[in-house]
Amino acid sequence: MTAVTSAVVSITATQRRRFFWAAWWTNAPLAEPFRKPDASNGGAATLEDALAEAEKQAGRYLVMIDPYWARAWTRVLRGERPPPMPTARVNRPVKMVAKAASAWELLGLPAGSTLAAVKAAFRQRALATHPDHGGDADEFRALHQAYERLVARISRR
Repeated sequence: MTAVTSAVVSITATQRRRFFWAAWWTNAPLAEPFRKPDASNGGAATLEDALAEAEKQAGRYLVMIDPYWARAWTRVLRGERPPPMPTARVNRPVKMVAKAASAWELLGLPAGSTLAAVKAAFRQRALATHPDHGGDADEFRALHQAYERLVARISRR
């Protein structure tokens, strides 16, 4: 596995339709020997809730990586060996989800902007990044996720 230079989180769905997360921020996860995460928890109702809980625990933004790592940690917690990595994943770098340092930066806004400013910035950036208008689908998804996180954060204030 290649080295991961930033803080990462792996999230997987559970059998009870909840989400379990495992986060590494001091060092990257390793398959052999398996490196336990810096923090983990389960029971989040949505993927976004799991990510928010992990980021709160880490005290920083986390980059999402393959769900294999969270599934492997659940097996270790049960006293089992982690599953072998699928051969397709062994020789390739960990796939990162496109994510800026912060949702504010992704929308091009200063931290603490108003809800109206967030909505206006999203509309402007969405026109440039939407796949129907020649933009990149992954970039648009990241932009939309950032917008949803900021709207939820501002609404809680």
